[in-house]
Amino acid sequence: MTIEKARFNMIEQQIRPWNVLDKNVLDMLIVVKRENYFPEDQKTLAFFDTELPLPDGSKAMNPKVEARILQELNVKKTDAVLLIGAASGYLAALLAYAGRHVTVLESSPVLKELAEKNLHADGVRNVTVLLADGLSGQHSGSYDVIVVAGAVETIPESLTKQLNADGRLLAVVGQLPMMHAHVVTRTAGGLTDRSVFDTVLAPLAGVVPASQFTF
Repeated sequence: MTIEKARFNMIEQQIRPWNVLDKNVLDMLIVVKRENYFPEDQKTLAFFDTELPLPDGSKAMNPKVEARILQELNVKKTDAVLLIGAASGYLAALLAYAGRHVTVLESSPVLKELAEKNLHADGVRNVTVLLADGLSGQHSGSYDVIVVAGAVETIPESLTKQLNADGRLLAVVGQLPMMHAHVVTRTAGGLTDRSVFDTVLAPLAGVVPASQFTF
């Protein structure tokens, strides 16, 4: 199977059936080449409905979750974007294609270097990757879109306060066996919060799941 056939199958068999129907998002998945963000032995696997392993022991999101995130946030060409968690750099590349500039906060030196290398090789110039803990509250800025690329127990106020007017934040909140993706929007009346889809995502680096007791 060719790479382009695998990409077509990914879109038609995984992503469309998961209610991703926005033509801009579907077109973006064709233009921004996912295989460029994975090593040679993973390039064909990059289109599978699975979370691929990363060099630091964590995992990259599967393609349908990335696509659904983009659809829910409706990123515009004027948007400044903050991404918490670099992974291989692919989600940053998608956000950069849709938006004006992406700032990525990554706490793993290994993933910071990997994302920068992949983005540079792919010709993406409107992304800045910083070595930082995105949940620590030490970084501050003003953003139109914020994406948390890993599950969290709660959405930190340190992130919501960085949203501009009409800004949107997406984070996957909760614990196994079911988590919920939430979009928080800053409106004239304050913050609104809506649950947009159910999924399961590995915890963001540094997030310690709440204790679970078995009786």
